[in-house]
Amino acid sequence: MKLPISAETLDAALARAEQEGLSHLNFLELILGEPAARTRQRAVERRIRDAKLPEDKTLDDFDWKFNAQAIDRAQIEQLATGQFVRRGENLVLVGQSGVGKSHLLEALSRRCRELGYRVRYTTSAGLLDDLRKSLAEQNLPRRIRFWSRFDLVIIDEFGFDRIERSECPQAANLFYKVIDARSGKRSTALATNIDFEAWSDYLGDPPLAMAFLDRVVDGAIILKIRGKSYRAHRAKKPSDPPKPDAT
Repeated sequence: MKLPISAETLDAALARAEQEGLSHLNFLELILGEPAARTRQRAVERRIRDAKLPEDKTLDDFDWKFNAQAIDRAQIEQLATGQFVRRGENLVLVGQSGVGKSHLLEALSRRCRELGYRVRYTTSAGLLDDLRKSLAEQNLPRRIRFWSRFDLVIIDEFGFDRIERSECPQAANLFYKVIDARSGKRSTALATNIDFEAWSDYLGDPPLAMAFLDRVVDGAIILKIRGKSYRAHRAKKPSDPPKPDAT
């Protein structure tokens, strides 16, 4: 069977099975449990690497108290079951920069990978750059198929940087092609700091922006986080200069 089990380990398992009167099923669990666990762990680690996340964020290290009124922990934990991915639903997190959108998406991504889903992370700028290159190399259809095959694609920082239409006049069309290829089949999670009504201005093509918006939000889970910025809170204020000693 080519199992990674030493002769000594097998002999010890056989002796234990005989002494304890283990059933055939329990004996198989005894000799296969640890190798299977190692195989599962390697698979999870491989999926984590393949997701291309910038950091290893988890829900355990998220500061739930800071924006407790703005973020429903029970709802996030429900999302972490991966059921929305199984149903092919989209997820949109809307809120100002620094409220924890990226952390939550990265943590949910890790949970989904551990559940066996194929996940890929990108920023909107990174996705656009990838699609622009494929357009120049005349392999855009193949790249669209690449982005459509993941169970969950996370597009972070949508609206973070304004798209330069002079450099990429096809930006709205390229984004739309990816979303349209995934719509109704796979889940897309998107984090943005601009409200929906500003998407047409951001993409620079109102008709395509509306079609893009329809594909993203139709039946999607939408979380609007109206909280304080973690980064602004953590930023150190310049200390007052020391007062001179009285003379």
